[in-house]
Amino acid sequence: MLVSLKTVIDMAEKGNFAIPAFNVYNIETVMGVIKAAEEERAPVIIQIYPRLILEEVGYYLCPAIVAAARKATVPVCFHLDHGPSEIAVQRALRWGATGIMYDGSVHPLKENIENTKHIVDICEAVDVPVEGELGHIGSVNDDAMDEFTSPEEAAEFVKKTNVCCLAVLIGNAHGHYKKTPKLDIERVKAIREATGGTPLVLHGGSGIPDGQVKAAIKAGIRKMNIGTDVCCAFAQGTKETLDDPNRSLAVDLFMKHPIETVKKLAIEKIRLVEANGKA
Repeated sequence: MLVSLKTVIDMAEKGNFAIPAFNVYNIETVMGVIKAAEEERAPVIIQIYPRLILEEVGYYLCPAIVAAARKATVPVCFHLDHGPSEIAVQRALRWGATGIMYDGSVHPLKENIENTKHIVDICEAVDVPVEGELGHIGSVNDDAMDEFTSPEEAAEFVKKTNVCCLAVLIGNAHGHYKKTPKLDIERVKAIREATGGTPLVLHGGSGIPDGQVKAAIKAGIRKMNIGTDVCCAFAQGTKETLDDPNRSLAVDLFMKHPIETVKKLAIEKIRLVEANGKA
């Protein structure tokens, strides 16, 4: 059930929940997420970082993602995460992406709008929806955050770009938080109101307290990204296998446990955003 970004976002909007968007890096992380989605009967987004698209690994990984989505019995969107350029977008489209995120947040508002609209026009030609970003969502290692997303600027951005959904900066960041983040839930509500109910996206979902995630969803978040936690789950599963003196040296057998630890993490996040039982 390979579907578009708009299909799953519309499901979340109608049901007042969020779609979990898992970044994947290899066949095993893909398998873990798909197994979790099918067990929980949940729509999911499987997304890939642009560095994988722009490096050799993407050539091999993208067809596997598409094949997994087509075989799945629940809706799966294949999404480019943080596409920095038209080159990355074009390559993702060629390799089967059904959702594109263009990240022009490092640019001034006018340039971000122009660049995002250009990508939207390209993707509309092949019926692929686009996620934009307003308010640069940086790393937990940054010295300071940029200014939070402005509701007024968000309204202008959405109107002029026609994006399917919008990633916003509301106290979130990428990576493992050094201290507990505090999301600006009132700002989520204000952005939703200013944009006429545009579905919003929460990046940096790894490590945000459950209560804040649920409050953000109630306020209008319809997609939550999970990347760091996927890496940690896979690494933990690998370490546990390495620590077993009786482990097999056959790689396919070696990888069975890391797949399960990714699956367990994915189930936890699916339930957190209340996507379980929605497919």
